[in-house]
Amino acid sequence: QGQLVESGGGSVQAGGSLRLSCTASGYTYSARRMGWFRQAPGKGREGVAVIYTLGGDTYYDDSVRGRFTISRDNAKNTVYLQMNNLKAEDTAMYYCAAGEIGGIWRFPRNYNYWGQGTQVTVSS
Repeated sequence: QGQLVESGGGSVQAGGSLRLSCTASGYTYSARRMGWFRQAPGKGREGVAVIYTLGGDTYYDDSVRGRFTISRDNAKNTVYLQMNNLKAEDTAMYYCAAGEIGGIWRFPRNYNYWGQGTQVTVSS
C-alpha cells in the first residue's frame, strides 16, 4: 500500500513557471517508475513525464520536452515537475502516479497508484 500527495498547482500567466511536488509514502516511492499525467476537461489522461527508479532515466511527451523537467529527491521521497514557459494548452489537472507494471510509460493503465491531482491553470 502507499499514498501519493501532489501539491504546487495554481494559476499563472503564459510564460510563467510552476513546480509540482509529489510526496510518496509506503512503498510507492520505490516503485519501478514515477510519472506525471494531466487531464484537461473533455480529454483523456495523458502522460507528461516519467522518471525511472533504477538508473533515473527520464522521458517526456513531445509537447513539454524542453520546458518541463522531472526530478526526484530520495531523501524526501518526493518527485518534482518543474514547468517553465507555460502555455494555455498546459491547463489541466495534473496527477502523480507510481507504477510497477511494465509497458509503455505514457499509458495510465500501467500505473498502480495515483494521487488526487493538483490543478494548473495558465491564462494567455
